[in-house]
Amino acid sequence: MRTDRAPFIPCPDGSAPPLSQGVRSGPLLFTCGQGPLDPAGGDRRSITRCTCYLADRGHFAEFNRVYREFFADCAPLPARTTVVAQLVREGVLVEVDAMAVVT
Repeated sequence: MRTDRAPFIPCPDGSAPPLSQGVRSGPLLFTCGQGPLDPAGGDRRSITRCTCYLADRGHFAEFNRVYREFFADCAPLPARTTVVAQLVREGVLVEVDAMAVVT
């Protein structure tokens, strides 16, 4: 699945990354990891699960604050796993992938 409305972030060598922006399987949409970008489109209330990657454990409390604010109008909150990891893209402190139910 691909859309020209999503931001394109090349690999460090300038090539296109070997991945799909998202994969749809029936009513389920699985996104690839997204960094701190805000493209138009989508509805956060359709998100059912997030996997969150932080570059620094020290950012966990602030991440929780922003995450809670982002999903403030969503009940229940998406299921979530958060891990601390060395992220691939230079300067990116947070990356999130998600699963959503779309109709």
